[in-house]
Amino acid sequence: MDFKLTEEQQMLQETAERLVRDVYDFESRNKFSESEAGFSTAFWQQMGELGLTAIPFAEELGGFGGGGVETMLIMEQLGKGICLEPYMESVILAGGLIGQLGSDAQKEELMGAIASGELQAAVALDELNSHYDLANVTTTAKQDGSEWTLSGRKGVVIGGQTAGKILVSARTAGDSRDEQGISLFLVDPTSAGVSRRVYATVDGRKACELFLDNAKGELLGEAGKAFDAIRYQSGRAIAALCAEAVGAMRASCDLTLDYLKTRKQFGVVIGKFQVLQHRMVDMISELERATSMAILAACLADDEDSAERSAKLAAAKFVINRAGRYVAEQCIQLHGGIAMTWEYNGAHYAKRLVMISHQFGDDDHHLEAYAAQLSVA
Repeated sequence: MDFKLTEEQQMLQETAERLVRDVYDFESRNKFSESEAGFSTAFWQQMGELGLTAIPFAEELGGFGGGGVETMLIMEQLGKGICLEPYMESVILAGGLIGQLGSDAQKEELMGAIASGELQAAVALDELNSHYDLANVTTTAKQDGSEWTLSGRKGVVIGGQTAGKILVSARTAGDSRDEQGISLFLVDPTSAGVSRRVYATVDGRKACELFLDNAKGELLGEAGKAFDAIRYQSGRAIAALCAEAVGAMRASCDLTLDYLKTRKQFGVVIGKFQVLQHRMVDMISELERATSMAILAACLADDEDSAERSAKLAAAKFVINRAGRYVAEQCIQLHGGIAMTWEYNGAHYAKRLVMISHQFGDDDHHLEAYAAQLSVA
């Protein structure tokens, strides 16, 4: 596959790489993780000032009209730094849903603010028993005149602890697993009837459970018709996660290779042992395979919704899930005991790769999804 970046894409990649390198050393990341926000608000502001949060949006909405490849370039650098900022959740997923479902007034009000970095949004799609099924929604929304009120509970809302707006899926018709009857609402997390339980995830990020008790919501799009948009934008989010995983894998491989070149045992650099060389080669092979699949996912992320697009995205996520876990496991084993300590950055790359392998579906989920889409096609 002959994949070459344009001059503008190279500049974007270099900008993101330089920003992450200058800000996200390991000690700084630990401080960001332990802060109340759970990430660096200053870094988020810098991303906005440099236009990185505006890349995927149309020019008339304050963006640069970038596509899946531009998103991939940014996400890969964020993966290398194991950055904590909810870029995918706010810019790609929330921004994409607003762009697809929102009215002209909603787009003008919200997307410009997300593009500039002034507004950080979050998306609440998961529920406690949904298990990757985005149509398994028991949160309900009721209409009273022109107003809607929501009741229910949402889980694993990444970035929800600091979000100015949260997009919530709720059922307005149908049974708990029906794709039809799902609507999407904008919720102000500081309004009456909304509460959050904030907690730390295993990879050092922060998320929240969202509790809704007759909370006011602003409808996005047509009532009961949101699922197609949720499925489509989730595909864009999967492509972004694939790129982040590749960045984390690349950094893990570099870290491991440096360790093999410097660590001595029995008076010999351990990188001279052939069995360790073979395992390092296997890590690089998995990285290259994952890189190819991430490029594939990026190139079709913004294509029209189809069975073929869904199947290829499922295949990409399946391959990258497995490659990411393999690289994480080998990184830990080749480092030995030091890689299990919280003070060593290798452990944090491993934790993030494992978490990515569960976001928007694990191996089994995407294998089944791939088989299902092939039968449709």
